[in-house]
Amino acid sequence: MASPGLSNRNNGKRLGITEPISLGGPTEYDVIKTRELEKYLQDARLYESQEEAVSREEVLGRLDQIVKIWVKTISRAKGLNEQLVHEANAKIFTFGSYRLGVHGPGADIDTLCVGPRHATREEDFFGELQRMLSEMPEVTELHPVPDAHVPVMKFKFSGVSIDLLYAKLSLWVIPEDLDISQDSILQNADEQTVRSLNGCRVTDQILRLVPSIQNFRTTLRCMRLWAKRRGVYSNVAGFLGGINWALLVARICQLYPNALPNMLVSRFFRVYTQWRWPNPVMLCAIEEGSLGLQVWDPRRNPKDKYHLMPIITPAYPSMNSSYNVSSSTLRIMLEEFQRGNEICEAMEANKADWDTLFESYEFFEAYKNYLQIDISAENADDFRKWKGWVESRLRQLTLKIERHTYDMLQCHPHPGDFSDKSRPFHSSYFMGLQRKQGVPVTEGEQFDIRATVEEFKQSVNRYTLLVHGMEIRVSHVKRRNIPNFVFPGEVRPLRPSKVTWGSRRGSELKVSGDAQPDKLCEGKTDLDGSDGGQKRKRVDDTVETDSKYAKSLHLCSGEVHAASPPISTISSRSTKCESMDANKKVDDSIAVSLEKIENPADIPYQNGQIEVLSRCNPPNDSLPAAANTSSFKEAEKMVLEKNMAGPYVSHQAFPELDELEDDSEYRHQVKDFSRNMKSSQMEPSEESVSVSAPVNSSNGAGPSTDSYNGGLEELEPAELMVPSSNGTPPEPVAQKKSIIRLNFTSLSKAAGKSS
Repeated sequence: MASPGLSNRNNGKRLGITEPISLGGPTEYDVIKTRELEKYLQDARLYESQEEAVSREEVLGRLDQIVKIWVKTISRAKGLNEQLVHEANAKIFTFGSYRLGVHGPGADIDTLCVGPRHATREEDFFGELQRMLSEMPEVTELHPVPDAHVPVMKFKFSGVSIDLLYAKLSLWVIPEDLDISQDSILQNADEQTVRSLNGCRVTDQILRLVPSIQNFRTTLRCMRLWAKRRGVYSNVAGFLGGINWALLVARICQLYPNALPNMLVSRFFRVYTQWRWPNPVMLCAIEEGSLGLQVWDPRRNPKDKYHLMPIITPAYPSMNSSYNVSSSTLRIMLEEFQRGNEICEAMEANKADWDTLFESYEFFEAYKNYLQIDISAENADDFRKWKGWVESRLRQLTLKIERHTYDMLQCHPHPGDFSDKSRPFHSSYFMGLQRKQGVPVTEGEQFDIRATVEEFKQSVNRYTLLVHGMEIRVSHVKRRNIPNFVFPGEVRPLRPSKVTWGSRRGSELKVSGDAQPDKLCEGKTDLDGSDGGQKRKRVDDTVETDSKYAKSLHLCSGEVHAASPPISTISSRSTKCESMDANKKVDDSIAVSLEKIENPADIPYQNGQIEVLSRCNPPNDSLPAAANTSSFKEAEKMVLEKNMAGPYVSHQAFPELDELEDDSEYRHQVKDFSRNMKSSQMEPSEESVSVSAPVNSSNGAGPSTDSYNGGLEELEPAELMVPSSNGTPPEPVAQKKSIIRLNFTSLSKAAGKSS
């Protein structure tokens, strides 16, 4: 649905805040590989049929008619005279993937209803319009979310999924030819209206700022598919959503204005592998504007200093579209960028193909330990509301764990949810857990996250529409006990079904002996009895063949159960789990131990103060001529460095305190936290560090009685020392039974305890 005039934007004018890195055009190789890519995308069924396209247009036309009837109805009800009722108007705009032209079959349509000043959001949009839609037979699954950051009404219209926002302008009459790209449209608008308008304004601006819309669309389709396959497409989970990927791709199109999609994909990975986050990605200079609205600026706004991966929207008021990114999700995305860059280089040498790039990431083979978050409700309507609310809060659990453990315990949230067909109105979410790589391991160091989880559940249970039956349960589950319903066909694979790029790359490194310090193969020995464990390649890990530096997670049970077979020794990298003395009292705790590792590489964005650099008035330096590939890459790198030089300076340590809702008790307790980590109750035989919180919750209905497989162990409150805000001695938290404790101990500790 591109507007006329958006198809040819360059006109010899520079797009972007810097000169391009390269003005080079496509080679014959680029033409061939681009055709291969386009065929791959078609075979992946990323394009809708003509019939579906017509159906979407009809739905949008019908929706536009409905809001026009709605605004006249409420105008008459408010006592406006007949002339104003006759002139009353509302208008539907589209944005997101549909407006960008990169939507696929079955995708929802992001829409915006723009109404006059007398049509309110609370009473009229979420009142009268919602009632009208609910009475229409073609409207199903109507789900209003009025308290969201951007209030939205979700529903299906004749089978087409619609996300409908509302913007109330200061105009008495909405003209049919309204241009919402003008800044004056924001005059006297409330914050929710500004946010709602932002999607449309940003989408249109992106299309104005790319040199070739067609190349942009093909490249963006490619990157969206890649991100979904690799598990890094989800704004709500702390990765990147559709608008974020669009902005990143648009910037690459500006830097290589004459390149075809094949080269743009390759340069995407090359540029963002070298990008020094948190340097912001911007398509144009940030404008202050004349309306006094706050724009992204870490020099003035304290919260902006703590953004880890700023991707700035090009429309006023400019905002960071990726504020959801955490240190853990940033690390994961950087690893994926590195992997993509390596594969693209291998493709140029005919050692890989598009299938290799788009290999799906095996999330449930990547970690030894997971958190499983189960939610349930008593009926479909309650479940839809509860699910939407919990999904919007899951990111807080990742942030809380990172913050309360000083980024030492890293979380990898899966971007989707899973349903057990045998349990109606139920979904499960998963997070992979591992100790931070590349830092010295303290003897007996332990992370007990039960208190953190309990705090998260309490915040979730503050849901204003909470009713009986809405429950949330958080459990620790080992990899070998992941429920079968997460796997295709509900059948657990015995071993990896194919050789992945990581395992293949690892084999090449071992054979050639050319292991690089910043490249680690994905193939790992599975310590729970399977030889097919895969580990995400760590860009900051050193490949080590010596077993004492093996980077693997081990599970050691603190109690021997008759039904549990002993963990077999797979190799010299395995550690033995010592049986506890039969007379020793234990709390059924599950210890997650990590071998001692060494890593010479430091990741800047994880290590405290970081300098944020962007360029508003860059030098007009283009890429110098390169005699060969090596010098060409060096020249590219030099120009890229100039792209990341500028006035914005920021220092980052931990996320802004206000970023974590309901965390006021932690705001002045960095010292208390450190002290309590040392003083919290531990197993008597270990010296460890702990942080705590329970894991089961229901709406006053008592503990959940749902049966789970034996691998799930629910986290419950521990007798821990809760940080005190007034400096007085903390009081123990009452508990029934201590079930789970996540321990990360060094190899030497584990080896010393083994018999």
